[in-house]
Amino acid sequence: MATKPDKTKLKVCQYGENCYRKNPIHFSEYSHPHLDKIYEKGINPQTKKYDIPDEYDMSSDIIVLQLKLLEKVFPKAEKKQTKTTTTQNTTQSQNGGYRLGSTKESETVTVTKQDEVERVERNKSPVPSTSSAAVKQDNSNLRKKPRIDRNIKDYIAVVLEKGKMAEKLEKSAPYNFFLTAITDCKQTHHEPLTVTLQEIFDESLGEVESTAQINFMVDIGWLLGHYYFAGILDKPLLVLYGDDMPELATISKHKPQITAIKVNMPTPFATSHTKMMLIGYKDGSMRVVISTANLYEDDWNNRTQGIWISPKLDPLPEDADTVAGESPTKFRQDLLLYLVEYKIAALQPWINRIRRTDFGAINVFLVCSVPGGFFEGPRGHPWGHARLNSLLKQHATKINYKIPVICQSSSIGSLGANVQAWIQHDFLNSLRKDSESTGLQQIPPFKMIYPSYGNVSNSHDGMLGGGCLPYSKNTNDKQPWLREYLHQWRSNARYRTHAMPHIKSYTRVNLEEEEIYWFVLTSANLSKAAWGSFNKNVKLQPCLRIANYEAGVLFLPRFVTGEETFPLGKIRDGIPPFPLPYDVPLTPYAPDDKPFLMDYLH
Repeated sequence: MATKPDKTKLKVCQYGENCYRKNPIHFSEYSHPHLDKIYEKGINPQTKKYDIPDEYDMSSDIIVLQLKLLEKVFPKAEKKQTKTTTTQNTTQSQNGGYRLGSTKESETVTVTKQDEVERVERNKSPVPSTSSAAVKQDNSNLRKKPRIDRNIKDYIAVVLEKGKMAEKLEKSAPYNFFLTAITDCKQTHHEPLTVTLQEIFDESLGEVESTAQINFMVDIGWLLGHYYFAGILDKPLLVLYGDDMPELATISKHKPQITAIKVNMPTPFATSHTKMMLIGYKDGSMRVVISTANLYEDDWNNRTQGIWISPKLDPLPEDADTVAGESPTKFRQDLLLYLVEYKIAALQPWINRIRRTDFGAINVFLVCSVPGGFFEGPRGHPWGHARLNSLLKQHATKINYKIPVICQSSSIGSLGANVQAWIQHDFLNSLRKDSESTGLQQIPPFKMIYPSYGNVSNSHDGMLGGGCLPYSKNTNDKQPWLREYLHQWRSNARYRTHAMPHIKSYTRVNLEEEEIYWFVLTSANLSKAAWGSFNKNVKLQPCLRIANYEAGVLFLPRFVTGEETFPLGKIRDGIPPFPLPYDVPLTPYAPDDKPFLMDYLH
């Protein structure tokens, strides 16, 4: 039987009193002195609740939840073992492995839920080796081993039926654009364009051989829990991460199938912010997933996230020409150029695989940012907002300058002293382009969707819903002009008004004609660091300076539907409407509204 973790040997969580994690695995690995003090004092016999000190009033909801996790991980009284008359046998599963079953023959011990938590925390696969020797050995010990009742719903909030994702993805065409399920909104759980992380690994999409996760924040225990229940825990996993995650630094010592590499940035305030998955299948095919979600629990619970999932990409014949298999949007070439920019040797097997894969089925453009200074080349600008400029000039249909550019992100950078400084001079100057652009054009209107204080306070998680909105008072105070361009977060049509947006998107929408000219889903917030800023020295060729790694996809109608625009709101000539993540027309801030600031949580 598993042993209870020794609290005295746990490392102290680096986030201290600001820890918002809700993962039992995290609490079995890290201590939290402020929680321990409340937990050891125990439940107040009069109120039947824990006494939460006043200084934690703003985060009392999360603390109560974390205390319940401590109850599971460090129960104060050992649960009694109960005897049942079952013995375990093995039945072969569809994927060729073996799962544990039971018949009423002999005595075994039922393991407490804590043992289950610890078992998953150690990431021991529930699937024994399929070699005949291993199976024989396991069968000989079955009656001696405790029966473990694993319940996926104890670890994953929204669990949908397996084997259905391939059909769901096929029906999502031609956009392949999903939003994540919202834990506290059941209407989203079975919405056709809702997806869970577990579904991305669904067996109907292919038998997973290996994966690569490129992301900013990675809670490896939580992620491996998903791999565990997907039956791919033992498959090779490459993790490139941006945030300081101490548990990832030594993960390969305990789990040799995992290679975790922190992406080093050239400047202190730069961020490796991309959220990308590469999934390789046993038949040689692969898939690319572009997301806005970090790989930790909160981002997949009550936050609105966007996910684009590529079609299954088959391997090219061995004798195929080197230029064969490219998509009309040059997606493969741009993906290779992007991955090379990391200069990480562990990516080379994926780069080689991508070169040998047919990307012809992809109908979107890859739009990325990488750190550095860049000039326009033969293919136009390679990165950042200038990359959008080049693509829109080549492929976007003519757009009236009065059609606004709608920006929506989960954070806002320092944009300058006025709207002209960077928004108009750089950003809108790039995004106003179309294929008929000639000479000087007027700058289009600018609209920004960013949650108000009221949006957050009325969210599923209350004020804690603002935990994914790191816009600071210091930055906001320097740009009071932004207030007149701000709009509420409203997503009634997609049941997500109360699910705060961590998604980032940019588009131009014509409400009168009910059409959308283009749409960008990306990890890039509205900031110079994410999109880049041109140097202001007119004597030099313009150089775009970018700080971050970012990745997104551009939906252009000519490549996705063969039309000049996307339908808005209803089917047009058999083409489904583009699935906007928010409601239009937009709702401007009321006079007494104010943007949510991270400082409200402190």
